[in-house]
This record gives sequence, structure tokens and C-alpha cells, in this order.
Amino acid sequence: MSSCCAPSTTGATATTDRAAGVPAGARSTRGQVAVPGGLLRMGDAHHEGYEADGEGPVHDVRLSSFLMDATTVTNAQFATFAKQTGYVTEAEEIGFSAVFHALLDAAPGDVMGQATGTPWWLTVKGASWRRPAGPRSSITDLRQHPVVHVSWRDAQAYCRWAGKRLPTEAEWEHAARGGLEGARFPWGDELLPKGRWRCNIWQGTFPTHNTLDDGHLGTAPVTAFVPNAHGLHQTVGNVWEWCADAFSPTTYADRAGTEVVDPLVGPDGSVDDDGQVERVMRGGSYLCHDSYCYRYRVAARSRNTAESASGNIGFRCANDA
Repeated sequence: MSSCCAPSTTGATATTDRAAGVPAGARSTRGQVAVPGGLLRMGDAHHEGYEADGEGPVHDVRLSSFLMDATTVTNAQFATFAKQTGYVTEAEEIGFSAVFHALLDAAPGDVMGQATGTPWWLTVKGASWRRPAGPRSSITDLRQHPVVHVSWRDAQAYCRWAGKRLPTEAEWEHAARGGLEGARFPWGDELLPKGRWRCNIWQGTFPTHNTLDDGHLGTAPVTAFVPNAHGLHQTVGNVWEWCADAFSPTTYADRAGTEVVDPLVGPDGSVDDDGQVERVMRGGSYLCHDSYCYRYRVAARSRNTAESASGNIGFRCANDA
């Protein structure tokens, strides 16, 4: 799959279970907020989603209380993990990753090409979480921004070390909603309440002109916008967030005949052309725009292969209550 949202990486690394070599940390609830359990009305109540994403039908999911990181994992946090464990991400190992063209900070010779069908994505040699815009960039001034260029397998490794786990897709949506059943966004149905931006997405004409009305071209600091009612910052916009689940476009339809279901994290899922299981991503990113990617709604879902990484994919962690 080559996505307008986040391109897939072509060229998997040799080690598929990257968490296995990382020391398991003691359970930690640092930086997490409590999210009460209950019945989640999961899915797109406004019928605005993309058919291929499988956002409907709306169905009931029973959830126990759990804990969720208030923010996505930051560059500073991931740097501590890498320093203490010596961990090397998949993007670092294969030597390249995807960078949005307007953020590029690299020599011409470092640009290996464009993503098929999405020329705004450049394959850049040396791009990684340490150098998110290319070899000439750094995270020196981005320590409180979300870590990017991390694969699903990288996220799993971090969670193991941190004594946490990835959230299920149902947990993610329940937490992101902040108690607002069926609302488009974590704060309600209106994108700009009182004329104020509440998330980091694209404004203007994609992909050539961003008016920067929300103040950001790329990622924003993880606490740049006010949190939702559960205390979670930026669950929509900024960066896509990995969830534990395998992706299937028929998941919701398969559940439709059941009165109430428990959250699922299936080992099977949609498979891309290379035969690799795709994983759920939630929340949209700083590149979302309603002209081509109206996925900065709470109900929106997307997917990518477990080894894929790009400049707009990050994650946050969860824990049992």
C-alpha cells in the first residue's frame, strides 16, 4: 500500500520481533492518565469515512478502565530509550525513510526518489527519528515533539522497555473521544470552536501551500494544544499513532451481528502486496486536509505495514488499570 497519509516502507529488516532483544521494564504509569471503562459506541456516526477504511457500522464495544499516555512519545523519551538499550530503529537499519517534501533538509544526492502516486513523499537516505527531515536535520530543537520515523515494531520495543503496551484500537478511540459520544473531534463537532485551532493539520492548498493558521508546518510540541476531557493531548492531527490491532476493513462489519463485543487485537489482518500484516493507525497527522485525507476525525482509521516508518507516524502507550 502506498498511502497519501503515510507511505509504506519497501524493504523489510531481517529482525521481525524487534522487542525480543529489549530488556523488559517494570510496569510504569508515568505520564499516563486514567480513562474510565464503559460502553464505547465505536465508529463513524456521521457517515463521513472512506469505504476502504471500514469505519462502519457503529457498534458497541465493552471496555474496562485503562491508562493512556497523556501525550505521544517524545523525541526526548525515545532518546533515553535508545541510549539505555542501544536500540536501532528499522529506518536506521535500512538507511532511509519517507520525508514530506516541504520539510526536506538534505543534500540532493540523499533523495532516492518519490513515493509512487504521492510525489510529496520523498525517500531520503539517512532520514530517521534522529534526523527527521534528512541528514542535515536534528532533534535538538524538537525534544518535546513526537518521535517519528518509528515502525510498529519499533513502538512495540519501546513499550516493552517502558513497562507499557500499545493501546487497542477500541481503547484509542474511547480515550480520544474524551467522553463525547459520536462527536467528530475530541472537543465536539465543530473544527474551529470560537475560531481557534484545536489540532495540527494542513491549512491551505495541499501539498504546495500551507497557510500555517495553526502555527505549524511539521510536527508541533506534544502539549501545544489543549487536552480533551480525559486529559489526552492531540489525539487527532500532529502524528498518526500506532495501535496494537491488525487492520481489516471488515472488522466493524464482522462485529455488527453481535450485541456488545469485547475489544479485539487479532493476529490476522489485511495483508499488503508483500504479504506483511498491516497494523491500525489512528488520529491523522499534520498533513491531513479534507481535500484528500479527512482522517483527522476521532472515528477515522488507516493502516500500514508493521515495518513502515515515515515523518508523520508516532505512537503513545497504554496500560491496564
